Amino acid sequence: MGGRILFINPNRNAACGNGIAAALAPFRAPGLPALEVVSLAEGPPAIRSWSDWFAASGPILACIAREEARTDAFVIACASDPALPAAREATTRPVFGMFSSAVAQALALAGSFGVIALARPSVSRHALALRQMGAERQLVLEIPLDVSLEALLDPVAVRDRMVAAGREIAAAGAGAIVLGCAGMAHHAEAVEQAVGLPVVEPAQAAAAAALARVLPGRGAAIERAAE
Repeated sequence: MGGRILFINPNRNAACGNGIAAALAPFRAPGLPALEVVSLAEGPPAIRSWSDWFAASGPILACIAREEARTDAFVIACASDPALPAAREATTRPVFGMFSSAVAQALALAGSFGVIALARPSVSRHALALRQMGAERQLVLEIPLDVSLEALLDPVAVRDRMVAAGREIAAAGAGAIVLGCAGMAHHAEAVEQAVGLPVVEPAQAAAAAALARVLPGRGAAIERAAE
């Protein structure tokens, strides 16, 4: 069947991009669309501030313009969903935001959710995305870790804080946990096992949404070509 879904990591941190690629491994199989990850060299080192969020827009849109002809769907691979409305305006291909995809999956699993965020400025960006989705009332609690992306990418440096945040979210009554940064993927299993709630990893949630959109369309196109 072939095809291609491109995950655009809007920061220039290659380790973050590698982590996203690793999180997508369960969604790769022969015959399925390829799931590729690109980290933008011209992007900020991380998306921590609103300035970083806005600075990522130009590189994201330029990447979409370069890659549109050979891509079936795009994913903005940052859990702040930078440039998502502009990206959807810039291409006829479907564009998915990781955070909005993760929230949608969390709400399919439970009636309420909590978020573990990278840093305090992430909270206001997530609030904007939730208002756009009409899902702000289902958020029980968001906990910012206020750590660097480098610390988050370490396999053990913030693991205990991740688990503690997950337990606090569970105690507040949430039914699911959304990981609010693409760099948290390698902590997902440990948090889920320790807390006992479903943990939604945003790259995987976006992959599931993009595949669900792309596969039926490609199948229909193949059937029409065979007629």
